[in-house]
Amino acid sequence: MRIASMLFAVLFGGAALLADAADDAAAQALVKKSGCLNCHSVDKKKDAPSYKDIAAKYKGKPDAEAKLVTHLTTNPKIEVDGKKENHDSLKTKDGAEVKNVVGWILSR
Repeated sequence: MRIASMLFAVLFGGAALLADAADDAAAQALVKKSGCLNCHSVDKKKDAPSYKDIAAKYKGKPDAEAKLVTHLTTNPKIEVDGKKENHDSLKTKDGAEVKNVVGWILSR
């Protein structure tokens, strides 16, 4: 019985890791498709904060996911080089895809 339990844990633990990798790949693909990497980087500041810095800013905040979902879907005004412009939204209407990107950003 113990061997069966260990085998179950290994098989399904591996499946969970593959699902996480697929979710990461999907998030990265959507971020790239949406043009986010023109201004953002995963771990270095470009014209906009890195995803690592964004994750640090929202760490431990209960409304982090909701705020990022709103930011990524509503084209809010942002300041770039001293002038206001609309932040582009993600190129999807699928809420699950948006939440996947938000989770990916927050996990940096």
